[in-house]
Amino acid sequence: MQRLLTTVTIGGLLIATAAAFAITERLKLTKSAVYGTKVSKRLSPTCGCAHGRVHVVFKLRRRDDITVTVLDARKQEVALLAAQTFPRGLVQLRWNGRTDAGARAPDGLYRVEIHLAGQHQTILLPNQIVLDTTSPGVVSIAPNRQEFSPDGDKQADTVHFSYTLTKPARLLLFFDGARIVKSYHHRLQGGVDWNGKVDGRSLPAGSYTLYAGAVDEFGNSTPVAQRARVHIEIRYIALASARVLASAGSRFEIGVSTDARRYHWKLGARKGVAAGPLLQLRAPSKKGRYTLLVEERGHLSRASVIVR
Repeated sequence: MQRLLTTVTIGGLLIATAAAFAITERLKLTKSAVYGTKVSKRLSPTCGCAHGRVHVVFKLRRRDDITVTVLDARKQEVALLAAQTFPRGLVQLRWNGRTDAGARAPDGLYRVEIHLAGQHQTILLPNQIVLDTTSPGVVSIAPNRQEFSPDGDKQADTVHFSYTLTKPARLLLFFDGARIVKSYHHRLQGGVDWNGKVDGRSLPAGSYTLYAGAVDEFGNSTPVAQRARVHIEIRYIALASARVLASAGSRFEIGVSTDARRYHWKLGARKGVAAGPLLQLRAPSKKGRYTLLVEERGHLSRASVIVR
């Protein structure tokens, strides 16, 4: 009798186990009522950009009365996106980052929940939405040189700016309201180069003020009034003086500011090639006013030579 009971018990366990296994396998083969889910990862309702709204896209396997809500990190309802009957197929919804009361939702993590009334099923989508409205700021920015000469001679043709931001973002440099540089990566710290060009054209020699801001991956950008200023000077070849006095036939010298290894000069009918920061020449033998020109890669500087 005992052996019979044991056999019956074991048989019952085997049947129960087999039934449970069958149910589990059937559940595995049952397709989800919602599929093809796509939810925007980033949201900034204040950016005025493509990240200003969240797109919630999914497909239904069958017609159903569904309710779609946005939940915060504590799984509390924040916004109702839809409560209606949808046919089988594609469902496209949007969230503008505001609560049902019309207030802007605070920065944080959010998820979308779908309740299917006909199937008595609630699905919390795994996709996380990060809401971030904090604008990046420039903590510091500094050039590696205060002066540079973008003349294409491979001598100080660019200036390198090292920067630190308040959050990972892409650095932006502006001149006269136009963006001239945008870094490639969203970083807290980094560096960018500028070749002295705006819209493909090199700026003339002079002192310039650039403005630095940043834009993060949510589209938040530094407000114009909070952009950092950075001053830089562009210099090409330049003579130290605009007027030189010399005696007829005597030697005279004049300073030349340039990073070029060699440059061309012309005085009256004579011309030549020189190097170094000090140009030494002989004045014409005839009294009068002459023009001294120095040139390097198309950039000119001139001075009047008064021979007495």
